[in-house]
Amino acid sequence: MLHDKDIREPLFDFLEETYGKIRIIEEKTMGKSRADVVMVTEKDLVGIEIKSDADTYTRLSGQVKDYDKYYDRNIAVVGSSHALHIKEHVPDHWGIITVEFIDDAFDFYILRAPGVNPNLKLKNKLRILWRPELYALQQKYEMPKYKDKSKDFVIFKISERVPDIVSVENMNEDISGLLFERDYTNVEETLREYRKGELQKAIDSETDPQKKLEYMAMQAEKKASFPKRKRKRRR
Repeated sequence: MLHDKDIREPLFDFLEETYGKIRIIEEKTMGKSRADVVMVTEKDLVGIEIKSDADTYTRLSGQVKDYDKYYDRNIAVVGSSHALHIKEHVPDHWGIITVEFIDDAFDFYILRAPGVNPNLKLKNKLRILWRPELYALQQKYEMPKYKDKSKDFVIFKISERVPDIVSVENMNEDISGLLFERDYTNVEETLREYRKGELQKAIDSETDPQKKLEYMAMQAEKKASFPKRKRKRRR
């Protein structure tokens, strides 16, 4: 009997052989569910749900709805015990990959290629991006900074530019490009530097003395809350 942990690494090798340049992101929160795997290609985000021989379909209907909110295409990867029934549990546009362990090797078979997800909303897909990544899109598309606006407001304004100013294809490629470049080893610093830069810009541009003082107080408070890095000793 194959378990999820048995399937993952061989699956990633198979996906790389099949799709070429990809990036794998594991355990990504999406709505009320969590995607087992998100595969980033140069043009698409592909959600992948793994159903090993040890898994059931109990939560799958809700998971399918959440996957369809966020990803361009979706795939169910299933153990042999599910191969005959999985089509009854996922929409027709979902791809299906079966996996078996035969002769000391994993055997993956594309039972159905994934089609374009008709339920995807661009605004949901953009929510996958961090605020600094959205800002990179704002700069590329020569948009206002919206420094006092919420993330949802910025996402709405970016999505408004499709397709009249930015094509769907170019937007998808830009989103994939940002996710290829994302550095998970430096998450906190990336977000902190972005916020620090935005706050300094607000101070520099503010003409109201009282408002400027408020911004400066916020800046001082944030600096005090960030622990200083310890220098590494040279060996």
